[in-house]
Amino acid sequence: MSTFSFLLEGLRNIGTTGTITRSGTALCQAAIDRIDFTSARTIVELGAGDGVITRHILDRLHPDGKVIAFEVSEDLCNDMRAIGDPRLVVAQDSAENIRTYLNQIGADKADHIVSAIPFAALPAELGERIVTAAHENLRKGGCYNQVHYSLKTKAYYQRAFGKVEVRRVYRNLPPAWVLYCRK
Repeated sequence: MSTFSFLLEGLRNIGTTGTITRSGTALCQAAIDRIDFTSARTIVELGAGDGVITRHILDRLHPDGKVIAFEVSEDLCNDMRAIGDPRLVVAQDSAENIRTYLNQIGADKADHIVSAIPFAALPAELGERIVTAAHENLRKGGCYNQVHYSLKTKAYYQRAFGKVEVRRVYRNLPPAWVLYCRK
């Protein structure tokens, strides 16, 4: 998807995309910080968009690993499918259905979860269900990394995970936060 097409998708569906620009390299790197790529075999990405963070994950993922990338937009899912990596499972579905897709690939839990879901734009009940599903399906010792442009929903992660570490990423347009939660 071109930058202009991404902008249009963002303007048409700001409630599900949460932004009108792609995540920059600094934000993508911060989003996958804390992932132990030497041992990770199952990574779940929530709100994967057109796969900009997905590509960073796949670049470092073990050859036997899998990424389950959730996205609700059909156009953005098609962009991810075009990546053509057999380790990538594109889930055009709500992220609250993590368990279903882990079962499909034969994984008991996700080693790590990365999310760019714009929770501030979702109904609170749905956001809470998604974060709860993420917590329930994350392996002990795994990390949940959440990209945000607002700290409005930080309490979701505090309720599910307890301690939340916040990092500001200024080298992104617009500047963003990444919240790190360890199970």
